[in-house]
Amino acid sequence: MGATEIWKPGQDTQRVATARTLGQDPEKIHCPAWGLVGTLGDSICYAGVPAKVDAIQAELGRRVVDADLPVRVIAPSFSGGISDGQRNGTPQMRYSLIGRETTNDGVCLHLEGSDLQGVIAVVACDKPPVGTLAAILERNVPAVIMSDGSIRPGIDSRTGEAIDIITCFQAAAAAPEERRRVALEASPGHGSCGGMFTYNTMQAFIATCGMEPLHMVSPASEDERRVREFPGQLLDVLQLLSSRGIRPRDIVTAAALRNATLVAIAMGGSTNVVLHAPELARAAGIDFWREVITQDEFNRVSRSLPVLVNARPFGRYFMVDIDARGGLPVIVRELLNAGVLDGSCLTCTGETLAEQVERLDPPAPDGDVIHPFSAPYKPTGGLRLLRGNLAPAGGAVIKLAGVEGGIVDGRFTGRARVFDSEQALIDALATTPDEFVDRDMVVIRYEGPKGAPGMPELLDPTSRITTLCRQKGITIALMTDARFSGGSVGLVIGHVSPEAALGGPIALIEDGDTIVVDINQDTLDCVELGDEATAAERRARWEAQVAAAGGTHPHVRPVNARLLRRMRAWALSPLQGAGLGEPEPEPSRG
Repeated sequence: MGATEIWKPGQDTQRVATARTLGQDPEKIHCPAWGLVGTLGDSICYAGVPAKVDAIQAELGRRVVDADLPVRVIAPSFSGGISDGQRNGTPQMRYSLIGRETTNDGVCLHLEGSDLQGVIAVVACDKPPVGTLAAILERNVPAVIMSDGSIRPGIDSRTGEAIDIITCFQAAAAAPEERRRVALEASPGHGSCGGMFTYNTMQAFIATCGMEPLHMVSPASEDERRVREFPGQLLDVLQLLSSRGIRPRDIVTAAALRNATLVAIAMGGSTNVVLHAPELARAAGIDFWREVITQDEFNRVSRSLPVLVNARPFGRYFMVDIDARGGLPVIVRELLNAGVLDGSCLTCTGETLAEQVERLDPPAPDGDVIHPFSAPYKPTGGLRLLRGNLAPAGGAVIKLAGVEGGIVDGRFTGRARVFDSEQALIDALATTPDEFVDRDMVVIRYEGPKGAPGMPELLDPTSRITTLCRQKGITIALMTDARFSGGSVGLVIGHVSPEAALGGPIALIEDGDTIVVDINQDTLDCVELGDEATAAERRARWEAQVAAAGGTHPHVRPVNARLLRRMRAWALSPLQGAGLGEPEPEPSRG
């Protein structure tokens, strides 16, 4: 077919107008489309994204013209997310994890509906990047990701110390003027959370599994490299991927996902990685807990793999400090040299992981911010998965890197204090904090994927408990069917499933029950539920309450919003990523 014969005026006239608007050649409107996606929302996390998208879009337009690339340039598209920091401790926090799913929807709509054949993504916060990469993996056309970057820490005007959003949450019970002061000082500039919280955990994960150049993870959002140097490098990567026919699923393999998981453990990463990694594996056509790593192997690795960074929330430093000492490539090289990682995995640069690190030639660990494998910051990995009569299939997660005390000889035994919502606990901590005592095991339930719905993270109450424990010199543990922020510290256990709304064992715990956490055996048990008669009696009582309430337990709050109803109906378990599964098939009418 000749060049003039492919024109379809009805469809093409808007393409022509778009090309002219973007300064492109209308004769290229039938070439494969390349474009950008970004994330936006009411958060300082997203404030720097438009400038990066604009810089990359401008470089893309120049490159297509100057190199006469056979590419149609289209306008960027943005998906939305909420502010975890602003919404923690509120009903709106239920939309945080849902934002991962809606980001996937929005990016999918653009990639599929606009028939993109090449993609560059600029991502911020922690859930939208995962949703973005999941959509890219499902589309499976050449693509590369760049993180927007972290916010720089604030400086406490009284002490001169670096402070951040976690400082603010832990100041919830301070005097009013002190609360105002730290709020004004803790968040200068823009960018995503700057510690080893979920954002940086997942950016390190995404880069290690090959979808982001390693050196682009650690620079701050306001670092000029992100708008001056990185746009051209990203276009180089996309051209290389396209010319070689390298697609995301060629990069994100089971071995690559394993590498990324091990790096997250070695950096003391967020518990949310065990929600997001299975979701990314699913999008790549991989069963995470079967093909990448089993729960037992995860725990064996975590026992032997040390934490190499002295980073917030369990340490002192921020991602900008890690960047100043060489960034993520330093850590990856240490793990490669120790034989922990598979260096043969392909990355977005067209190099293997080992080759990319060799080219970047990072410095040796400085020994303060980044520690060598031979002399780590902490001797064992940051995460552990628990099973027992409260988590029969496993998957309950504890961040050992963040535990500040209370475990003696590998065990913690506590008394249950049960709260049937996050808000009930926040109210108790605000009004009667002295009623909490050493070795309490606070239980928050009916906040899981279906129960809340949306499985909110509980940074507000965990921060209040952390402050209370430090003031009194005690240990108050917490367990929940919800999840935690990467900024949470203390003896906290999340993702307990089956969740309370589904009648999981956590729904049967009563005040005063004895809860045992055994890190030697990786178990989580309620002593009273070990008695079959007691468990059966409580189960019968719970089921009677459900029946009397019309099929849903009365502690499961009603919801009306479309997204919340969708999440309640289709949410998967935490072990499956707590995302949206396929809807139940309609019953046969035949």
